[in-house]
Amino acid sequence: MTTSLFQKRKLLIATKHGKEEVIAPLLEKALGVQCIVNEDFDTDTLGTFSGEEEQELDPVRNARKKCLMAMHHSNCDLGVASEGSFGQHPSLFFANANDEFLIFIDKKNKLEIIARELSLETNFSGEEVSSLKELLDFCERVKFPSHAVILRQSKTDTLQLVKGITGKAQLEGVFHRLRKTSKSVYAETDMRAMYNPTRMKVIQIAAQKLVDYIHSVCPHCQTPGFVVSKVKSGLTCILCGSATKSTLSHIYECQHCHFNKEVVHPHGKSSEDPMYCDYCNP
Repeated sequence: MTTSLFQKRKLLIATKHGKEEVIAPLLEKALGVQCIVNEDFDTDTLGTFSGEEEQELDPVRNARKKCLMAMHHSNCDLGVASEGSFGQHPSLFFANANDEFLIFIDKKNKLEIIARELSLETNFSGEEVSSLKELLDFCERVKFPSHAVILRQSKTDTLQLVKGITGKAQLEGVFHRLRKTSKSVYAETDMRAMYNPTRMKVIQIAAQKLVDYIHSVCPHCQTPGFVVSKVKSGLTCILCGSATKSTLSHIYECQHCHFNKEVVHPHGKSSEDPMYCDYCNP
């Protein structure tokens, strides 16, 4: 049933940063759709990583708005959009992370399915540099030139900045030009997908998750997107038997008929190690 809902339909990928490169092959093969991109729709109007346009919404709402706007602009009732954010990992505070959301919207069948991939695989970084050696050391750490960098007058400057730098000659030229009027230059990674192969791989993983979610259908009404809606904690400690914060079960719910199903011990664990118990290891 899943494939028949989407077979031979046009699916719009809302992007201007080349994300169709990894999203389209997966969706076309799995759903039988024809993926298209509208080059006239500027997704940067909803926010840029480099700060020229502030992002006012959280990633999921921004992805939804981007998808719906692009679909309306292209007169298409099936669409996908993605939104990424970068910064400190929510639980591993010493590490940076790439948090990618993909949203799939089918107006015809009133479906909305969201996939998320939170990954430690990212080169996200920024640094103030005052010499060419410092700049080159930074670039080496962030995988330049396969991954582009941005140079700007200061961390908050949005006027004197150059994005998409992938060549050493251009890098040095921009650096020396900016240094003429400042003691230092701010260097950062360009996180736009087409300039960041590491991020593109994370988007691809999220896209595969999205395909899996679309193929997960409700046992009751066969609607796609039968995915986890709630995570219940309470896995018991193997030593003292107390409930821990670790996952006990997943609750799946259909967005159409609201049929739900609880899957206990989804990670294959029926008890938890005492090191994760607040009583045994306070």
